[in-house]
Amino acid sequence: MENSISSKTFIESGLCKPDLEKLLQVSKKAALIGGNILMENYGKLKSINSKGRIGDLVTNVDLASEKAIIEYLQHQTKDISILAEESGLNSFETDLCWCIDPLDGTTNYAHGFPFFATSIGLTWKDKPLLGAISVPFFGELFWGAPRIGAFCNDDKISVSNTTSLINSLLVTGFAYDRQNVLDNNYAEFCRLTHITRGVRRAGAAAVDLAFVATGRLDGYWERGLAKWDLAAGIPIVEAAGGVVNDYKEDDFNFSNGRVLATNSFIQKELKEVLSKIKPLPKDSYNDN
Repeated sequence: MENSISSKTFIESGLCKPDLEKLLQVSKKAALIGGNILMENYGKLKSINSKGRIGDLVTNVDLASEKAIIEYLQHQTKDISILAEESGLNSFETDLCWCIDPLDGTTNYAHGFPFFATSIGLTWKDKPLLGAISVPFFGELFWGAPRIGAFCNDDKISVSNTTSLINSLLVTGFAYDRQNVLDNNYAEFCRLTHITRGVRRAGAAAVDLAFVATGRLDGYWERGLAKWDLAAGIPIVEAAGGVVNDYKEDDFNFSNGRVLATNSFIQKELKEVLSKIKPLPKDSYNDN
């Protein structure tokens, strides 16, 4: 798919395929390092703290996972900058940048709900290039890159072949600012639940994207996402034959935090439905 985000990024970057393969191996190892730490500490949390918004948590395990991943990446690729969820951007910026989510689905993890992941994406000039996602409770490592393909562990994966919304299973999420803004997915969730086989909300963007890539889900949309939520999953979906863009515009852009990822067959229909949905009145779900 030469017109995909990650394929065009690979061409523009000037990297050769052997370099891409080496960086992909690094991302896989980094994801496994994080995932192993998550499982070693699963059900044994020592601290859970709020970042100031309802449901936006950080635990001692987020921090331990991130520290180990950063140490590994700095050792393996010292000339590539790092953007990590908990510690931000390191002291220098380069065209290539690792985007780390050490524990995607922290609230799930804190409650013992097994949908969580470690996500490691590599970007070039702020565009997704390749990625690896460890979903350790299920023993699955999703990884992918342009001209290499998408895989779950060692098995090649591809998106579903569902051709209509009425036969599709979708997934979405709700941003942490959902209590304060009208653009919060509530109306979209309700409408699409009525016209599809169902809409799931698992609570981990990286897992949602990985499951679209492997065909377990037919499409995913969400708003309010950060670079580390998306950097790994986008190239995996595209390498699996899917398409990714902004669900209200044409081109994907990290800066607006919106994403629509599908198997391509339902992309146009889903985008058209989303464009017609008006937000629910705030007083219909908020007492304030």
